[in-house]
Amino acid sequence: MYHLLEERFRQALAAAMRERYGLELPVVLERPPQPELGELASPVAFELARRLRRPPQAIAAELAAALPPIDGIERVETAGAYLNARFDRARFLALALAEAGPAEPASAASREKTIVEHTSINPNKAAHIGHLRNAVLGDTLVRLLRYAGHVVQVQNYIDDTGVQVADVVLGFLHLERRSPSEVRALTLQPRFDYYCWDLYARVTEFLEENPAAAALRQQTLQAIEQGRSPEAEMAEVVSMAVLRRHLETMARLGIRYDLLARESDILRLHFWDAAFRMLVERGVITRPAAGPYTGCWIMTLGQSSSETAEETEAKVIVRSNGTVTYVGKDIAYQLWKFGLLGLDFRYRRFDTPPGGQPLWITCSDDGEPGAPAFGHASTVYNVIDSRQSYLQRVVAQALEALGYAEQARRSIHFSYEMVALSPRCAAELGYELSPEEARRAYVEVSGRRGLGVKADDLLDRMEAAALEEVRQRHPDRPEEECRRTAHVVAVGALRYFLLKFTRNAVIAFDFRDALSFEGETGPYVQYAVVRARNIFRRVREQEPAFSPDRVAGNLQIERAAAWLAEAGDRDLWSLVLQAGSLGSAVRSALAADEPALLARYSFELAQAFNAFYHRHHILSEADADRRAFLLAITTLVERQLTAALALLGIDAPDWM
Repeated sequence: MYHLLEERFRQALAAAMRERYGLELPVVLERPPQPELGELASPVAFELARRLRRPPQAIAAELAAALPPIDGIERVETAGAYLNARFDRARFLALALAEAGPAEPASAASREKTIVEHTSINPNKAAHIGHLRNAVLGDTLVRLLRYAGHVVQVQNYIDDTGVQVADVVLGFLHLERRSPSEVRALTLQPRFDYYCWDLYARVTEFLEENPAAAALRQQTLQAIEQGRSPEAEMAEVVSMAVLRRHLETMARLGIRYDLLARESDILRLHFWDAAFRMLVERGVITRPAAGPYTGCWIMTLGQSSSETAEETEAKVIVRSNGTVTYVGKDIAYQLWKFGLLGLDFRYRRFDTPPGGQPLWITCSDDGEPGAPAFGHASTVYNVIDSRQSYLQRVVAQALEALGYAEQARRSIHFSYEMVALSPRCAAELGYELSPEEARRAYVEVSGRRGLGVKADDLLDRMEAAALEEVRQRHPDRPEEECRRTAHVVAVGALRYFLLKFTRNAVIAFDFRDALSFEGETGPYVQYAVVRARNIFRRVREQEPAFSPDRVAGNLQIERAAAWLAEAGDRDLWSLVLQAGSLGSAVRSALAADEPALLARYSFELAQAFNAFYHRHHILSEADADRRAFLLAITTLVERQLTAALALLGIDAPDWM
């Protein structure tokens, strides 16, 4: 609701400036530092004073007098040169109640398409906790964009021809001497991705102990890229089996996709060939005849004094042996995302969950009809960790060098830092820590060496801990109900923990901190919703006809206005204003590309509601009008907290 009144105030000020001064200026709005100054403030008179060469206080007074009545705003007054808007508080409560509801509006504000690529785990082993941060951030970004009215397609890039898959194929073929058919049978066993996790670590150790085996790895990689070989067949078997396990893991967290884009299809459909021709014809890449990059195709970009040797090497687009680097494939894929390549994938259905939209996967054969129009986006978000920042800059610079400056600007790297473990968490998982490691803020993990927390192990452990807590609190509840609630609590705890930190912060994961029912945690916010619903249940015991959907009709506006204006009950208006500001919180999170802002909003709203709950005794309130008023506030908070949690990908249980 807040953002709606904000927009009305902005439009009214803009119209008044046009009519009185013939000027079109951006209208900046702020929240006043003290509630006594109102709910909105604009310093626009200062800019007008500079242009009109008149005192800003006089201009502010003229604008205030020129403004027409604004629905939801009681009055506009001046404080020095500021224009301050005071909301009609009872009207705000009524409008906020009417507006509060589903987390996703039915219609989109813009028909321009946004692509969000996230998760994109190498399909060579089980997902780990770092992958979960990527997926949870990406999924939450999608939810926020859709709430704001954007048309969003969610893509998961499957690097099924990369060196990580090649290493596992090498392990099966040369360490275990298995045929593709034997590996296919192995994929039918439970948690095949765990088997690959251990094999990948063994291959890493083998390659370190046998430097000559690097040639074998390169041969395996080239055979996979070229296709039609035992290596390519096994890569297909391994990557698709592991991919299915990844999708099962992400489904536990409520994460879904629209398209699985396979790197092998980029190669087979000659996306890279088309991108390569563009890059060569427009002089973006060159092939040095001498020097360290002889025989390679490299980006013709200026070097920065801050670049490391690794970053300089990343400018190699095609190696001297003819293989394409990751960044080369990424350039081709990014061109396709914007509809600039002149080629398209073919598609087939990969899965159709019950009651859900089909999940499509790219293919290089004839495909099947009925696929949505993928690609051709106006904006692309690539959710990739901060270690890939340089490569993402190279992709954007390649687009700009090709003449696509606007698309380069709209290529957004949604980066984040790594997830580590707290020393306590690492010890609980059985890691032996040195005294020095035990004193550190966090313990780093390594998937390549098999040292880390598998995503499913983490979820299993969190669900088990949540189930134990639920059973202790509700020993008489049926076991199946306890398990369902434990799952909701565990997922809420994990998602909130991964989202509450800003993207540039390293997360030191800790089981106890994440699952705590106190402090800034998912269960704390979920419990505020449960507390509100408990109030509704108890009211229904007294009044069987009660429904939260009808509280607005029972609201006595005049008395509500008086209660919201009382200086002694300032917390009431503060809570209503906070609950009615969900839309504003979402817009702030999107403007800053920072989901942590919405997580913080939900926690602070839960905090404010808990304080309200302890101060105002709704069930024992004798005044029927005041009781209806307090129930209206409770309803607003319950709806907004439920919606905020849904945007974070978190369900609110009915009990916990």
